[in-house]
Amino acid sequence: MPGTASLEPSKRLASDLFVRGVFAVLCAGAALVAAAPFTPRQDSEIVERLPARASDPEVRRVESLRKQLAAKPGNTPLRVEIARRYFEMAMAQGDPRYIGYASATIAPLATTAQDSADYWLVRGQLEQYSHRFGSALTSLERAARADAQAVEPLAWRAAIFMVQARYAEALAECARLTPLSLPLFGTGCTAYVQAATGQLPAAYEQLASSAAAATSAPPELLLWADTRLAEMATRLQRFDKAEAYFKRALALGITDQFLLAAWSDFLLERGRPAEVVTLLAGWERSDVLLLRLALAGQALKDSRADDWAAQLRGRFDAAAQRGDRLHEQEAARFELAIEGQPVKALAFATRNYQVQKEPRDAEILMRAALAAKDAKAAQPALDWLRATRYEDARFAALADQLTAQGAAR
Repeated sequence: MPGTASLEPSKRLASDLFVRGVFAVLCAGAALVAAAPFTPRQDSEIVERLPARASDPEVRRVESLRKQLAAKPGNTPLRVEIARRYFEMAMAQGDPRYIGYASATIAPLATTAQDSADYWLVRGQLEQYSHRFGSALTSLERAARADAQAVEPLAWRAAIFMVQARYAEALAECARLTPLSLPLFGTGCTAYVQAATGQLPAAYEQLASSAAAATSAPPELLLWADTRLAEMATRLQRFDKAEAYFKRALALGITDQFLLAAWSDFLLERGRPAEVVTLLAGWERSDVLLLRLALAGQALKDSRADDWAAQLRGRFDAAAQRGDRLHEQEAARFELAIEGQPVKALAFATRNYQVQKEPRDAEILMRAALAAKDAKAAQPALDWLRATRYEDARFAALADQLTAQGAAR
C-alpha cells in the first residue's frame, strides 16, 4: 500500500474526511445538545466567545478565514471551507454552537451553489447533525453526483444508513466508495456493516488484518479502524485486545469525543471509574462526556458527582422545553443510571428508537424496558436483534431477561 505522501491530494483529503465524517455521524447520533444551534443573522454578528483557546491553531485559522470572507463575501469556496472547519471543531470538541456558525456561513449559498459538490457535502453534514436524515441523504447524493470521484458523500451516506439500520443500503455505499479510496477504507466500511449483521468474527479478523498492513494510512483512518476493532473485540469478549486497540487509538493524539466516550464506557464496564474521571477532566462542555463523568463520579462517590448530574439535568430540561429531540438516547441513560427513573428512561429510549436504531439505541431501550418492567416496550429492539443476528453476549442476556418477563423472542 502506498504511503500517505504518495497519494493524490484529493485522495488524502477524502481519506481524512471519510473518517471524520463517520465519527461525526456517530457522535451526532449519540450527541446531546446543550443548546440548540443558533444561527447568526449576518457574518459579523458575535453571539458568544467559545471556550476554545485563542492559541488553538484551528481557531486562529478560522478567524483568519472569516476576515478574508468579510472582505470577499461572495467567495463560495471560502464560505464552504469555513463551514467545514466549524463542523469539524464541533465534532472534535462536542460544542454544538459551531454548527450554528457553520449553518449561517453557508446559508447565502442555498441558491447560488447548486452545482458545488463541496456545498452539498457540508449541507448534508449539517442536516444529519439535526437528525434530518432524509434531507441529508439527498444532499449527500447530490454531492456524489457533482463529483463522481468523491469518497466523503458516500461514506456519510453509509454511516447514516447504519444509524437507521438500513444495512443493505449501507453495504451498497461501501461498494461505491471502495474503488475510490484506500484499501483500509473500503475494508473498514464493509467490515463495519458485516459486524452488525451476524458476521462479527470474520469482520473482526478482516479489519484487523487490513489495519495491521496499513501502517502508513492517515492517522484519522487508523483512529477509526482501531476504535472499531476495540468495540468488536469487546463484543467478542477479548478484553485485553480491546484495551490494546483503544490505547493504540489514543496514542495517535487526535482529539475526538467519540473515542473518549467509547473508551470511557469500556472502563466503566470493567469497573475502572477513577480512570474515567482522570481521562475526562476538563471535558464538562461536552454533554456526551459529561454523562460519563457523572456515571464515574457516582460509582466513586466523588464529591463532584452531584454537580455533574445537576449540569446534565439542567441541559436535558432545557432541551425538553425547546422540544429538542437530539439528546434522547443519552437522556434515557441518565434517567436510568443516575436518576433512577426507569419509566422516564423508557419514554426517552422509545422515542429515540423511532429515529435511531444503532446497537446502543437498542441496548438502552432493552435496559430501560427491563427496569420499568415493561418488556413488550423493547419488542422493536428484540426484533432488530433477531433479524440482524447481532452478536454480543450482553444483548443476548438482556433478551433472555426480557423474554422471561413476557416479551416475544
